[in-house]
Amino acid sequence: MNQKTLDKLTGTGECKDANGVEKKCEGSMICPLRDLLSRLGDKWSVLVLITLAKRPEQRARFSEIKKDIQDISQRMLTSTLRTLERDGLLKRTVFPEVPPRVEYELTHLGKSILTPMESLVHWIESNWGDIRTSRATFDQKNLAPEVLAQKNTATEIELS
Repeated sequence: MNQKTLDKLTGTGECKDANGVEKKCEGSMICPLRDLLSRLGDKWSVLVLITLAKRPEQRARFSEIKKDIQDISQRMLTSTLRTLERDGLLKRTVFPEVPPRVEYELTHLGKSILTPMESLVHWIESNWGDIRTSRATFDQKNLAPEVLAQKNTATEIELS
């Protein structure tokens, strides 16, 4: 990653303001890069985008998305869909039927984020073993024995 990008991520570089003018990122000024990264970095946004990408025509109804992401609450799914729509990554269409039918689909912008996400998935798959080993080593050194025992039990249940 180049220095300019690193500076933007840490809030020490220059960011474009609402008018596209480069300005020094200062304290309360939110860098657009950091703003969008915080949204796209949450697990629900990623899972919604991937869920829509897997669907025919990259489109689905709320209930279909909820069914595919079983551990998301209705409230969190609603909030995530609104945020992704606001950012232009998906489009919400209401069909004039009784009862009304609402579908969400990836926009061109939403489809364009899938390629970098795929690279991230490949990176995770390639490095997951090393990450698990690092976590286990860290936990052995730093966690109290009773916490470590609980963590190992939870991991065993999760794997079965």
